[in-house]
Amino acid sequence: MSVVSALPFLKPVYMRPPISPGRQRRHTLPASEFRSLSPEDAISVFEIEREAFISVSGECPLHLDEVRHFLNLCPELSLGWFEEGRLVAFIIGSLWDQEKLNMDALTFHKPHGTTVHIHVLAVHRTFRQQGKGSILMWRYLQYLRCLPFVRRAMLMCEDFLVPFYEKCGFKAQGPCEITVGMLAFVEMQFPVRGHAFMRRNSGC
Repeated sequence: MSVVSALPFLKPVYMRPPISPGRQRRHTLPASEFRSLSPEDAISVFEIEREAFISVSGECPLHLDEVRHFLNLCPELSLGWFEEGRLVAFIIGSLWDQEKLNMDALTFHKPHGTTVHIHVLAVHRTFRQQGKGSILMWRYLQYLRCLPFVRRAMLMCEDFLVPFYEKCGFKAQGPCEITVGMLAFVEMQFPVRGHAFMRRNSGC
């Protein structure tokens, strides 16, 4: 199965309010939409990411040029959540071809890799504490199960985020080889391979 054939899984069930009797239907943006990101979304992505991470750790996982880099190379490994046309949360990933993450994983996309390296998940500040991060990650992992070449997903995070990702199904693998300044990270992994039952029942 190609990436293109798996993309229909991302088609959202648009959630619109009911139309009152006698009220004329108007052409409006869908209330809620999930889709892959494009390079045109890069600035919106970076603004959300910068606000989310700079205030906490002082570092962004991806700078603007890196956001554009990955959205040009592998947009199919990104997922954005839009509310009435406005980006409110997103994930950006790329392919990786080694057992562990290292510094090259921060900037390289390995087209023949079988691991999806999740670089960043971020939610707009006005939409936090609503469970959107968990919902978006769930949808993203379901989508990855539709891609036959993907065997696992990996990410690195600070200690305080480990419980969040464990609730999403990731398992801590120990300290990550990557450090950024004084920041150290935990490497986490989610097994995508072996979910044949899930694939049969996910619309893939």
